[in-house]
This record gives sequence, structure tokens and C-alpha cells, in this order.
Amino acid sequence: MELNEILISQAIIEEYSKELRTATELDVAIVGGGPSGLIAAYYLAKAGKKVALFERKLSIGGGMWGGGMMFNKAVIQEEAKPILEEQNIRLKKYKENYYIVDCVEMASGLCFNAKKAGAMIFNLISCEDVMIRENKITGIVINWSPVEMAKLHIDPITIGAKIIIDATGHPCEVVRGMEKKMGVKLNTSTGGMLGEKPMWAEVGEKLIVENTKEVYPGLWVTGMAVNAVFGGPRMGPIFGGMLLSGKKVAELVLKKL
Repeated sequence: MELNEILISQAIIEEYSKELRTATELDVAIVGGGPSGLIAAYYLAKAGKKVALFERKLSIGGGMWGGGMMFNKAVIQEEAKPILEEQNIRLKKYKENYYIVDCVEMASGLCFNAKKAGAMIFNLISCEDVMIRENKITGIVINWSPVEMAKLHIDPITIGAKIIIDATGHPCEVVRGMEKKMGVKLNTSTGGMLGEKPMWAEVGEKLIVENTKEVYPGLWVTGMAVNAVFGGPRMGPIFGGMLLSGKKVAELVLKKL
């Protein structure tokens, strides 16, 4: 069979453009493709919501790929085990309440299942701003990540969404950018970001789930972005709290929608 390079190019351009056009009006826009963002995308899409996830890097999965200090294994505690079992990701019991998961299987599995559930996933796209109407976030402003990296003066485009989820991890980029640009009052004890605290896995795992919530009208946080906003400690290569936070934000958002 003869291959036509022009048809190959046309197929890629047409199909990508069609999907991006579809994503300009969403129920939920998720910024960040780590474990909590992917879990949120999976449950929201599974519930029939129109959801798209935007990841600035080439690879989807955030810090999952590297495990602990580039040993690509991670720990999951008992409470989060059913989430991975539902997605047919294998776990191996290590000791009571401690399960080992292969990071490559977890990262690729969560990405695959979110796509199969119906979530749209766009990599190499950065969220550089938000759109606000009457004190409510109504969309995100996106551009190609290479544009941001090269510091090119190229205008972005806007994605409309009923709800935005900041799943950008430690930097908490959506909330941080909005606070810096607008000086808005957040749903925290001080009205501002409290900043991530040093390592304390037990406390961090609890707070990351407990504080998964709406921080400004239309804007929710999940995963490590939660601890960055609410002042929780980091946890290291244990991922149960991240998974539970992603599921919780999806459940809360579904009730809101």
C-alpha cells in the first residue's frame, strides 16, 4: 500500500483541531496531569461530564514516573487501594496497610483509563491565565508550552468551563497566578495561600484529602496543590492521598454541577 505524507498530515491536523474545538466549552477543565488530575478526569468523564485535562509537559503523569528518588516504585495505603483496583492496576502487599505499585504501570494505566472513560487530554499546553466574570472563574487561558519556554509574544486562546480544577501539584500555578494578579480572597484561614510545609507523610496524607475543596468561586484544588494552598506538609512517594483527593474533588464537583 502506498502511503501519502500529505494525507497523514491532514489526518493529524483535522482530528486534533476537531478535538480542541470541542474542548473550548467544557463542564470541567483540569490543569495538570498528575495522579489527582487524572483520577478526577476519570471519574468526571465516567459520570458523563465533558472534561478536558491540560498538561504543560510532554508526558502525562506528573511525579508518578520517578517514584522515590528515581526508584520507580511507589507506596499506596489501604484506603486508596480500591481506586487502583477499579482501574486494574496491580498492587503488591508489602506490610500491613502498605502496598507497592509499579510507577510505570500506574502512570500509564491512569492515563489510559481516563482517556477510555471519555476525558480529553492535551499535553504540551500551559495555562497562563484564567477568565473571570462577576467574581467567578469561567475559563482558562492556554498557550503552547514551547511558546512559554521560548518567551515568545504570542497571544493565547481561551477555554470556557463551568468549573476549573487546579491539579498542578507543588507550584499550584492556577491559584498562585490568580492570587498574584488579582489579590483575591481565597477560602483559607488567612484568605491567602499558606504554602507547602516540610515532609510529614501522615499529616500530609490526611490534610490533602480533608482540604480538597473549592478555594474561589469556580476554582477547586486537588492533589499537592491542596497542601500548597492550605499549608499542609509534603508526603514523598506515597500516592494514596493524591488518588483519594482526585476522587473526592470529582465527587464534589459532580454535586456542584
